[in-house]
Amino acid sequence: MPGSFVLYQYGDDPLSHRFVDTESRLAFTIQEVARNPNPVIRLTRESTWSQLHPSIMGPDNSFFYFGPESSSGYIVYGGGQIHIPMNYFLRPGKREGSLSRYFRCQNGKDYKWKIGSHRMECVDGRTVLATWEVSQPDKDYHAILTIKPNAMALITEIATSLVLNRVALALGW
Repeated sequence: MPGSFVLYQYGDDPLSHRFVDTESRLAFTIQEVARNPNPVIRLTRESTWSQLHPSIMGPDNSFFYFGPESSSGYIVYGGGQIHIPMNYFLRPGKREGSLSRYFRCQNGKDYKWKIGSHRMECVDGRTVLATWEVSQPDKDYHAILTIKPNAMALITEIATSLVLNRVALALGW
């Protein structure tokens, strides 16, 4: 995707990894921040990286509150009070047997991830906003996330939904 932004994903654990840009700047960190008794994972958009991209809007982080035995729980953006159930946050595709998942951004618009085990595409209607693809085995990073410039305003929400999709695949939800 010409003119796109590329982030390299280091680590293959959906609950613990990081995204780094092409200049080796840390863009996002995904890590466990609590366990009381269920895990709480935080996705943090790193401020040093986000200051380089003035079109970025929205929250700096999101929290994934899991239920018992890593069942689905809810997501909270920033310090917000709105708890979005994970099952609602990633709604199934409209056709029977579809692996696509829809999510709603805080702007009220719905977006879709076309899901695959090694490649996913985030789309707005027919326009591809971002792709995530597992890298070749000889690379030192696990995957590449490519974001179109017009999707940068939603980058935290796109990254949050990507992480949740990968968790859902890993845990068989």
